[in-house]
Amino acid sequence: MSTQAPPARRGFSLARSLPVLLVQAAHPRQAVLTALGMGAAAGLAGRPLREIGLVAATVLVGQAIQGWDNDLVDREGDARHELPRKPLAQGLLEPGTVRFVLICATLLVVPLSISAGTVAGAAYLLAVGVGLLANRVLRGSVLSWLPWAVQFALYPAYLAYGGWNGQGTDTPPTVTMTVLAALLGVGVHVLRALPGLVPDNRDGRRHLPLRIALRTGAPRLLLLAGLFTGLVVVALLVVGQAVGLT
Repeated sequence: MSTQAPPARRGFSLARSLPVLLVQAAHPRQAVLTALGMGAAAGLAGRPLREIGLVAATVLVGQAIQGWDNDLVDREGDARHELPRKPLAQGLLEPGTVRFVLICATLLVVPLSISAGTVAGAAYLLAVGVGLLANRVLRGSVLSWLPWAVQFALYPAYLAYGGWNGQGTDTPPTVTMTVLAALLGVGVHVLRALPGLVPDNRDGRRHLPLRIALRTGAPRLLLLAGLFTGLVVVALLVVGQAVGLT
């Protein structure tokens, strides 16, 4: 009679469940912060609650799409550097699964965007397209900031032209708000790049934040980028109250 114990059964792990892994791969912190920021901007622009919710939901889906695409593009490099919270690179998620979810999210973000109006929807979808393009080009060059600036510069147009059931305004956003939004995108780019400076340096990338960090040091760059981004946010609030979005 055998005395060998039966193999232990693997219990259910919430941390490794498909929904949780998909959320991790979507860059949830950036997605939620951007959605909340855009929702707050819509609220400050005087939009009703239902439009604030529409803006936040649309931006959340759009950011998730960009996060999934980023992890698909970077999965080999992420695996090589053994980066944490990268389920694709760790083999916990199949690329095909993420591609399927990404396609489904794309089919969702298009009607969500257009529901705010054709012009507003086109502006936001173009911003998402720029984000996807940024995952593939200019990332390792001194112009790495450019897609971020263009993407954020499109956000005021999405807010200005948007409205419930497409009933927005025909007035474009002010040049000042557009420029400040573009500067905010540059600041966010630098802050987002800071945690990955060491792997990027090993891979031979020479994007703008890394070039600056090699001269100033990462701690000083963090301080400067945080100060710059904070000042831009304050300027957006002041100009928004004094001049308005449109």
